[in-house]
Amino acid sequence: MERLSRSRDADLARRELVDPSRNRGRGAQSNHSGRFEKQSREGFDDGWSTVEPLPLFETVEHTERAKTIITSNDSPDIGFDRSINAYRGCEHGCSYCFARPSHAFLGHSAGIEFERDIYVKTNAVEALRAELGARNYKVKAIAMGTNTDPYQPAERKHKLTRGILEVMLETRHPVMITTKSALIIRDLDLLTELAKLNLVKVAISMTSMDHKLSRKMEPRASSPARRLEAIRLLAEAGVPVSVFASPMIPAINDMELERILDAAAAQGAKGASMILVRLPGEVRDIFREWLLRHFPDRVRHVLGLIRDTRGGRDNDPRFGSRMTGEGPYATLLRQRFDKARERYGLVDKLPGLRNDLFLAPKVEDKQMSLF
Repeated sequence: MERLSRSRDADLARRELVDPSRNRGRGAQSNHSGRFEKQSREGFDDGWSTVEPLPLFETVEHTERAKTIITSNDSPDIGFDRSINAYRGCEHGCSYCFARPSHAFLGHSAGIEFERDIYVKTNAVEALRAELGARNYKVKAIAMGTNTDPYQPAERKHKLTRGILEVMLETRHPVMITTKSALIIRDLDLLTELAKLNLVKVAISMTSMDHKLSRKMEPRASSPARRLEAIRLLAEAGVPVSVFASPMIPAINDMELERILDAAAAQGAKGASMILVRLPGEVRDIFREWLLRHFPDRVRHVLGLIRDTRGGRDNDPRFGSRMTGEGPYATLLRQRFDKARERYGLVDKLPGLRNDLFLAPKVEDKQMSLF
């Protein structure tokens, strides 16, 4: 049964974790209402036995038509100002994902519903062609995988990322991809042709070399072994590839930093980057619940170390420090990263992408001619 409450504070005070048998393969441990909802829902036992067990949280796909597909940003912390996300929500289920709060704008929970309710922008390819074909369009590299993974499970069916790459190749447009899915190898034919023209570079996200830990951290992402294989195949095909050792979580996976970089370099990665875990908005509570379920003996220690890097807070949103943190722990982690990157030959920057080859796509003109 469910009962309604208008008090968000009361709801947060008595957060209850979902029965593990109902959310197998999910990272979030709760499914509380979005922050913009007037009412919140809370499951509770009323003393009457249910006739049937509650169902699993199965994935639900929603279709939508995007007005625009290229998103702009002016953040000084990231190396791009344009991005594409063909999906909203992500089935990989990382509890620490900074994109979770964005699902509240759709009326959903940042918890399990972020992983379960996946929005598919069915006209993504069509919208991209229209925007690239605009008379005032100026070419700059477009990043994919900035908010949700472009190769999450839904991509196997909808192939929107592949369609976008086909347009990129057709128009000779530069693109950057970040993913933790080995599904990227499916598009090796397109990526190889883009690489020949210096139009693509790829970053494979690696958080752990431990299969069991990886499954806890990213329940529906590719295994570490398959991601390393993806690095090897991309490198052998001539596609510039780096390793993205992120996020680093104190006392959870930070001890694997050097091992991750070593393994990636051995498979052909040429560069490396790293970000310290961030806990914006609802992510703070979702991550805490994840710790309570998987590492109950480390909760205080992990959160204490994170706060040490964020000026005593759970999250620091300031530009310049939000990605790296500050203080002794953050400094030591950065020093370890720099030394490991140099040791394993990951100091070279990937080649710059070309902007001078662009060919505007042919877009159907719906305006009727008078003559």
